[in-house]
Amino acid sequence: MERHNKKNIRNFVIVAHIDHGKSTLADRLLELTGTIEKRKMQEQFLDTMELERERGITIKLQPVRMLYKYQNPKSEISNKPQIQNHNIQNNLGFRNSDLEFTDSEQEFVLNLIDTPGHVDFSYEVSRSLAAVEGAVLLVDASKGIQAQTLANLHLAQEQGLTIIPAVNKIDLPNARTKEVKEELSNLLGVEEDGILEISGKTGMNVEKILERIIKDIPPPGKMNHELRIMNYGQEDQLKALIFDSSFDVYKGVIAYIRVFSGSVKREDKVLCFATKTKSDVIEVGYFAPKLKQCEKLSAGDIGYIATGLKDPGQVRVGDTITNQFPISNFQFPNKEFQPLAGYKEPRPMVFASFFPENADDYDLLKDALGKLKLTDASLTYEPESSAGLGRGYRLGFLGMLHIEIISERLKRESGLQLVVSTPSVEYIVKLKNGEEVKIRSAALMPDPSRIESIAEPTVNIEIIAPASYLGSVMDLVSRFRNSYQATEYLGKETVVLKYKMPLAEIVTEFYDKLKSVSSGYASMSYELSGTQISDLVRLDILIAEDMVEPFSRIVPREKAYYEGRQMVEKLKEIVPPQWFQVALQAVIGGKIIARESIKARRKDVTGYLYGGDVTRKMKLLEKQKKGKERMKESGKVNLPQEVFLKMLKR
Repeated sequence: MERHNKKNIRNFVIVAHIDHGKSTLADRLLELTGTIEKRKMQEQFLDTMELERERGITIKLQPVRMLYKYQNPKSEISNKPQIQNHNIQNNLGFRNSDLEFTDSEQEFVLNLIDTPGHVDFSYEVSRSLAAVEGAVLLVDASKGIQAQTLANLHLAQEQGLTIIPAVNKIDLPNARTKEVKEELSNLLGVEEDGILEISGKTGMNVEKILERIIKDIPPPGKMNHELRIMNYGQEDQLKALIFDSSFDVYKGVIAYIRVFSGSVKREDKVLCFATKTKSDVIEVGYFAPKLKQCEKLSAGDIGYIATGLKDPGQVRVGDTITNQFPISNFQFPNKEFQPLAGYKEPRPMVFASFFPENADDYDLLKDALGKLKLTDASLTYEPESSAGLGRGYRLGFLGMLHIEIISERLKRESGLQLVVSTPSVEYIVKLKNGEEVKIRSAALMPDPSRIESIAEPTVNIEIIAPASYLGSVMDLVSRFRNSYQATEYLGKETVVLKYKMPLAEIVTEFYDKLKSVSSGYASMSYELSGTQISDLVRLDILIAEDMVEPFSRIVPREKAYYEGRQMVEKLKEIVPPQWFQVALQAVIGGKIIARESIKARRKDVTGYLYGGDVTRKMKLLEKQKKGKERMKESGKVNLPQEVFLKMLKR
């Protein structure tokens, strides 16, 4: 790879709400820069997973390096960020670049990281933002600003990035370009003339995006920010941030890195700071977008290192790779070394149990989760067992779409047939002796007599919808536990509703209902805001007076009767009849709140009689009745796996 002047490098991302044309714009940039030949071009080129193409969404971040030859008039280009949060702008202290262009054509290295747009993959977005200096904020001209537009904007502003706003899909018949530009202008505090109008589909004005990237986004340099402290030390001291990873059978763990200082090349000895793992570099290179080997990576570059390590746990996303350690004793005498900061460990928000339908597939599930963990740092899992479903795993996710995507990937990539439990959240139970325990499953709930209080996670939720649907959306939210915060307007036709809600209220069907009442126009985003003590109870299901733990759940006391009634009615339809009457009971503590009965199977014990005294028939029926009563007293119901499948499968 030809080494370019660091001043001619631009690192950026494209952020947008889901389905606002981000991947299509990336396609046009690849075409314009000649990175991909037109004959090899296909839609959503950077979306490499079949699942991404089917759904039309980006799930995995994907970096790519583009070369762009730019013809400039002689002028100085300012790299001072155009759009900044005022506090961030003051703290960062950006200076105008001293880079001057001549009349000759110059070649720029443009490192793009294509990011997901859905709220469940915001961790992927945050990892990308920590590795770049600028972001293109894309908004659909027909849909306007939506929830994830704001969420991604806030993330970019927190990182102190230069923001380049653009309105996409201006060629659509229902485009509201003028209104959307007005909304963006009010949101960002910039003139409407500074907002680009483009069409990623036709390529209209896409070249202006490239010009703005070169002019507005600063080249790699030292930045001081409370969330991103770059302590560079010596210029030759390698400090590279791991923002993603993958696995290769021959090359081992491949770390996707952004180099902030120093350089790295093949056969260098490097160290993963957090895990204290050292390795010899097998290969370095960049993304074209396929892995392409090069001689070395230097400060400002985005590329990859093949570590040769076979244990995925030794390379952590967010860790710092360095060459500052004594090889002989492998100690850290240099206390002044500061790793790169800016990442937080992903915190799971929703939990669900995964069980293989075939018990023999447990080891296959274990291996499959290990591979997924390497490419999805936000996924967590731990072993779990169930009386009805056998061995499985309790997985932690960032949201409902995350559960759906992981489930689908396990089925497609590993051929697994799975039973997925009803999603739940993590509760903090304070016991009367002062001890606190965290529980993610109702089956682990302590005895009610020992509990002083139960706290559940809460989120701040923002719902963006057309003003005409304001009443419908507020009516929907009123059916869930909530605390109203504020109502704001982005423009004349777009309203933002802010609420504080328990996370458990929105992890199942809230989003689908929101789309339904708003004809698909409303969108939402949320972030954890802490915990609150709530009146929660453990709801148990008894079948023939035996508790079935997999059916237990934690619910608000006010909704317990409705949940219990719904569950026993469903069980009545799917539990096979026994030779005795079976009682189905929903119970809180020792109190039964809902009950159904499954009638006993009946054998015709008088069928062989062909006449005679009626007392013969009555004696046989009485004998049968007493037998059923004895069975009821001592009999147990062995539930077939199909019952668990129907109750737990979503």
